[in-house]
Amino acid sequence: MRIDWSQLSPPERVLWDAGVTEPGHIDLAHVAAAHGAIVVYRQLDGCAARLVASSSGAVISVNSGDYPGRKRFSLAHELAHWISDRKTGSFLCAKADIGAQNAEAKSVEAHANAFASQLILPDYLVTPWAEGKKANLDVASALANDFKVSRTAAAIKLTKRSALPVCVACHDQSRLKWHVRNAAFGSDFYVKPELHQDTDAFTMAYGGGGGKSQPKKEAADRWISGSGAYRMTAQTQSLKLPDGTVLTIISLVK
Repeated sequence: MRIDWSQLSPPERVLWDAGVTEPGHIDLAHVAAAHGAIVVYRQLDGCAARLVASSSGAVISVNSGDYPGRKRFSLAHELAHWISDRKTGSFLCAKADIGAQNAEAKSVEAHANAFASQLILPDYLVTPWAEGKKANLDVASALANDFKVSRTAAAIKLTKRSALPVCVACHDQSRLKWHVRNAAFGSDFYVKPELHQDTDAFTMAYGGGGGKSQPKKEAADRWISGSGAYRMTAQTQSLKLPDGTVLTIISLVK
């Protein structure tokens, strides 16, 4: 494949230098070793991952009790600290610090999340993979499977790259835990803090069932507030996550 190296982000350059030209080539343990870090999986209390660094190398510990997609992102997050922030010492990263949904904040942890997102889902591979595909959870599940990442990380990646107004939101029974919107979604609309009782997400959150709903069109004001929201339509699809929360991709349609 032909790539303009000058257009790659720093984490993408790390992958390209490692010879990554397809999703199956992304071996984070190999990347770690190439940068002088050893990866171990063990039970960790109170954190998802840990980086212990010295002048000669580093040990990255990842919580063995987490599910595979979470472990992969945690490793990428600690690699980001080691590659980008190694002069600032060691890191003990709680689960709340690690996640693609936290990549927009202005902090060292947010920078590590953004770097990690590009390590596991580099644009130079995701863009051709996603060409012509919709931003919904069926496609996110396929992306997650091919790149061996969590469906949350895949959904966020699809949301950010979509040219249509799309938002991904995560709710539990009591509140909106987080949301990520793309540039086309704009700032005029706000995701509602509680689930509407007529949505599939509400049924998943309160009914105890799992699985993934089918994409459906419904009134946008079940999900968002803002000027004119009551006149709009949204296409939505929801997924019950392993921690009991519900992930939903919300696309505004005409």
